Amino acid sequence: MRLPSMVFAVGRYAAALAVIVGSVVLIGAPRRTGFNKHDKAYYADASTVQYVRPGLNISIVSAKIATDGTISVDYKLTDVAGSAAQSLDLTGVQTPGAITLGFLAAYIPQGQEQYYSYAFKTVTQSGRTVTQAAPDSGGTTQTVALGEYIYTFNTKAAAQGGGVFDPAATHRIGIYGRRDLTEFDLGTNLASATFDFVPAGGTPTPRDVIRSATCDKCHDQISHHGGMRRGIEMCVMCHTPQTSDVYTGQVLDAKVFYHKIHMGSQLPSVQAGKPFVEGNDPADYSTVVLPSDPRRCSYCHESTTGATQANAWLTHPSRAACGSCHDDVDFASGANHPGGPQPDDSLCSTCHLPQGNLEFDASIKGAHTIPQESTSAPGVNVNITKVDNGVAGKAPSVTFTIKDNAGHGISMADMTGGSNRIALVMAGPTTDYGTTSFGSDVTTPGYVSENPVPSAQCSPDGTCLYTFQHSIPANATGTYAIGIEARRGLTILPGTTSQQTTEYGAKNVVYYFSVDGSPVQPRRTVVAINNCNQCHARLSMHGENRNQIEMCVLCHNPDDTDASMRPKAKDPAQQALPPQAINFAQMVHKIHTGQNMVKFNRTYVVVGYGGSINDFSNNFAPVPKSIANTGVRFPALSPQ
Repeated sequence: MRLPSMVFAVGRYAAALAVIVGSVVLIGAPRRTGFNKHDKAYYADASTVQYVRPGLNISIVSAKIATDGTISVDYKLTDVAGSAAQSLDLTGVQTPGAITLGFLAAYIPQGQEQYYSYAFKTVTQSGRTVTQAAPDSGGTTQTVALGEYIYTFNTKAAAQGGGVFDPAATHRIGIYGRRDLTEFDLGTNLASATFDFVPAGGTPTPRDVIRSATCDKCHDQISHHGGMRRGIEMCVMCHTPQTSDVYTGQVLDAKVFYHKIHMGSQLPSVQAGKPFVEGNDPADYSTVVLPSDPRRCSYCHESTTGATQANAWLTHPSRAACGSCHDDVDFASGANHPGGPQPDDSLCSTCHLPQGNLEFDASIKGAHTIPQESTSAPGVNVNITKVDNGVAGKAPSVTFTIKDNAGHGISMADMTGGSNRIALVMAGPTTDYGTTSFGSDVTTPGYVSENPVPSAQCSPDGTCLYTFQHSIPANATGTYAIGIEARRGLTILPGTTSQQTTEYGAKNVVYYFSVDGSPVQPRRTVVAINNCNQCHARLSMHGENRNQIEMCVLCHNPDDTDASMRPKAKDPAQQALPPQAINFAQMVHKIHTGQNMVKFNRTYVVVGYGGSINDFSNNFAPVPKSIANTGVRFPALSPQ
């Protein structure tokens, strides 16, 4: 039965129509819990939702394995989770939308840490045959009641390598599925669930290293294989040493495969010219760049999620896990490994302690120290406490502070030479930056940046007074802003073989003031930096100088382009091309959705400082299923 198409005005153009025509059907519809703006049902009329009841939730009631190895699982299907859930018919006869399911069964052999799938398949391609964990096929389904079913596996439980199964081992059942609602122009609903148990009774001890919530910080909802297999708990059932890639023959073990994907372009093998291509349907991960620094291991290996083995990366280093990122190390021969050949993992933790006494030592945390975050840095902290003379036609005087982490004042002399710098940036009005000229000598559109070092008057406690050389325009009205940025250079472990130089920056501060006596109106807040840092961990650009959205938009305004850098482009072909807009709204959206431009033969290439070429044309944010596509690129803009 198909209701009139007007009722189901939730198809390809529904979201656009809501914006363009303000449709009462779409905008006025009550929102049913369980749907978000990514779901078609979010935009559906209330009557549509009431009739179809879109959504799919799988819950596993129980599972058991008979003495002969017969595996069965009792599960329920509902439209949503919780008390408001309505049972769904598997066949799609009594309730709209047929449901297709897949079933996995695996266990952890005694003395091991990873799952072994009871069902597997062999895959042959280009003369190579490999074994891969697989869902069950040929099983039978028994209806208990509407929405509740028992599935009996065709595959019998048997010990790894054959024999009788171990009823005392931890087992996991995985169910994944899709509900087809395309008849109602509501697409498909996807869901999955896992269930841990010990057939003989007792408390299961599943593999529990990383939780899905951690992956979802960037991936929104981690999913793969058509989107049905959701959550890392499902992924680790198949991505074990049992599963190999038919394209390369390499093992698709999660602790190897996932590390290599996230390292991508930074893999030593890729940097040496060998692409990283894997998968039954091969994908090239050679251009992947993790939004957060890959040395920030704890960003994925979180210790606060409740995962029982969250610290395994610190306490159980292995050749497979470490060699996944450091893939130029040959543990058999000892090549590129200071510790020499390692025939097994028994001595790994002897040298690679969780944390040693020094940064950049052989300990796990020390070896992954990010130089810009070295704890040896004295620190630099800035603030703007007052703006005097901040009125139209006058040059404002700024009172600011600059101190180290101990609260000691930093002099202007300490901010000169090498990587040290400090700048004050003025822009306005806050209704939208970019239209203001601060003088014929100012080439930066809509803002002016000044170095306070030569003339700022500072006290020993780090309180400074600086008067701008440029005045606020005489015809200025409304609210203006002054932002401060500061950076210092650092030599880490001087006089040792681990000596290196780096730089670190202060957290930007933006101060708002009225130039005409009207109420102060800060620039609108569109995106919070914490949202950016959900993926980027600590977003800092232009050589550690800028790290707050309020600071970014002072320069990346609607009038800003890369025109001043185009003539210096390292690629001669770019020098003659028209300037590229770098206003914040356009630039950020293009950077995160570059893959869409490729589909329409469009590009987004920005010429940065020093003539650097920053091609964002094939970028995309790592949202659901994205990692299965070809490369993700986040080339860093060169520092100022």
